[in-house]
Amino acid sequence: MPASPSASRAMILALAACLASGHAGAQVRIGLSAPLTGPDAVFGQGLRLGAEQAVADLNRAGGVNGQRLVLVVADDAGDGKQGLAVAQRFATERVGLVVGPFHAGVAGLALPAYADAGIVAILPGSGFPGLTAKGLWNVFRTVPNDGEQAAAAAAYLVRRHSGQRIGLVHDKSPFGRGLAEEVARLLKAQGQSEVAFETLPRGERDAGALVARLKRARVEAVYFGGLGAEAALLLRGLREAGLNVPLVGSDGLADPAFPQAAGPAAEGTVMTLSPEPRKLPDPKGPRPPRTPEADAVAARAYAAVEVLRQGVEGARTAEARAVAAYLRQGGTVRTLLGEVAFDGKGDLRADPRRPAFGLQVWRRTPDGRIDYAGNDADAP
Repeated sequence: MPASPSASRAMILALAACLASGHAGAQVRIGLSAPLTGPDAVFGQGLRLGAEQAVADLNRAGGVNGQRLVLVVADDAGDGKQGLAVAQRFATERVGLVVGPFHAGVAGLALPAYADAGIVAILPGSGFPGLTAKGLWNVFRTVPNDGEQAAAAAAYLVRRHSGQRIGLVHDKSPFGRGLAEEVARLLKAQGQSEVAFETLPRGERDAGALVARLKRARVEAVYFGGLGAEAALLLRGLREAGLNVPLVGSDGLADPAFPQAAGPAAEGTVMTLSPEPRKLPDPKGPRPPRTPEADAVAARAYAAVEVLRQGVEGARTAEARAVAAYLRQGGTVRTLLGEVAFDGKGDLRADPRRPAFGLQVWRRTPDGRIDYAGNDADAP
């Protein structure tokens, strides 16, 4: 019978003392907790590609403090219990520095266990605000806080749909729910409350009942917190019900499958989006095949390894608490994403020269496709 989350955490605590020395011979071990199987395996494989290439590139450049970097890969399958099992494995194997987890739900369960075991975690995928709001000493991330994404969406809704009847929908995930709740809070602060707050769970195949409720609420614009598949389902349902209302969504819609699934209804959809993801440097040797989903996250994992490497270098030790203390000093770290710095919670410091999120709109191209590249939602 699998151990409960509380039992798993207790086991990790028992192993925490083993990490105190923070070293393992002439190498620095970095763990990767990623969904290598399951519905989001395409993202997990991208994280693995990015982390593996970073380790290889940095070792060719001399490693860190005279030691080689070694990547220890573990599959959390996007599942919280497996994420805790990965944390237990890393504690047992004295892996004090980790890239991941990717999912907010997995991270929410695993991060306190990592903190108890003396392990630093760099999140390469989840911007869920609650993960850094808890004040854990060991958490950093190479993605912007989703609070900034919600703020960009709310500001757009106020600019373009002030005084209109706005409906909010989310996919019940920590990511989607957090965005919708923050948008609701920000709209209320501007004197504009939503007329509907609904859910469309991830994996749902029928949006009919939801669309009927939105129609009864006489919505004039809809915000959706979630991913492309459910956004496409929602859009098709709205159009079939005769509701030609605009949809504003998150960066979860930046998926090549979204316009294919939504069809003509995708045109005009607005989404918050961070600048185009940086591409990995050309590898030394054959270039492994990559999907758009892998490319979207690979550079974040590459940068996370760079952050850990420079944290070890700056702290002059791989001991996790010393690495975390060094990174929290606020100095800049050079990464594939550019120079980054962290605030006291482990979030990326805002850079007014590079807004964390802009707004892009899906539009039909001359060759008949529907794409968002280069389409500023605020452009005339």
